[in-house]
Amino acid sequence: MAGQQLYVVEYEIHGQYRTFIIRLERMDNAEAWHWASCDAGVGIIPRFGQQKVRKVSRPMAERYGLSNVRWRPTGQGPEFVAPAIDVKKFSAPSE
Repeated sequence: MAGQQLYVVEYEIHGQYRTFIIRLERMDNAEAWHWASCDAGVGIIPRFGQQKVRKVSRPMAERYGLSNVRWRPTGQGPEFVAPAIDVKKFSAPSE
């Protein structure tokens, strides 16, 4: 894990803002678009060394509603604040 850094990736899917943190050795725009697609449920997350998965490109991600993908190393820019979670969305209805 030497050389790996934490990155904050921010994006929108169908107009809804999302953000997450990921640990990688290097980050660029293509990587950010791919991992934002994975976070949104569009891309496939490869298993370590077991799969050779094609990365999701920006045009493909945009077809699924992703936009405004930005990334930065942690510690640069505003503090990361995780979005609030709507617990009702994940709870079974009580009877």
